[in-house]
Amino acid sequence: MRHGKKINHLGRTTAHRHAMLSNMATSLIMHKRVTTTVAKAKALRQYVEPLLTKSKEDTTHSRRLVFAQLQEKEAIKELFGEVAGKIANRPGGYTRIIKLSASRLGDNADMCVIELVDYNDTLLEAKNATAEKATTTRRSRRRSGGAAPVAGDAAVTSATEMTGEAVAPNATVQQSAPEDTPTETVKDGESRDEAKADA
Repeated sequence: MRHGKKINHLGRTTAHRHAMLSNMATSLIMHKRVTTTVAKAKALRQYVEPLLTKSKEDTTHSRRLVFAQLQEKEAIKELFGEVAGKIANRPGGYTRIIKLSASRLGDNADMCVIELVDYNDTLLEAKNATAEKATTTRRSRRRSGGAAPVAGDAAVTSATEMTGEAVAPNATVQQSAPEDTPTETVKDGESRDEAKADA
């Protein structure tokens, strides 16, 4: 039984699993995006995020700790150089897992893309565009300096609303209300024709 064991062994021995995750972490740091299975991506996220946190503090000690995991000099240079500068203000959650609709042909495994959050230009542009739109506030469109028009006062409307032409702002057009049409009252047991004849 595996009660309380939270690690996914991924069908590999410990040494094989550590080597695989180290290689995948190196690929993620160098290429910023890796396509893999969902299970491996979740294991990689737990493996690589502490390394990204260590890279924020550029000391010899943190470089040695990360190098003990990755064993790749170029990845260390990239991690402590460009990547650390991008994630400096982010308090965590450096990676994103995006599930793909197509599964793997051989074994029908669920596939996904794991990527560094700060390097997805498409989502960053969309986020910046929505942030710019959010700076404007929604205000009521009532004209300043006057009270709101009363519902029963529909007879007086502005000239621009009536004709669609530009007119002086103070000009108003008087429009007469439609005439009332007489209605017949129908009593109990009486048809409309009989009510018209009585009127």
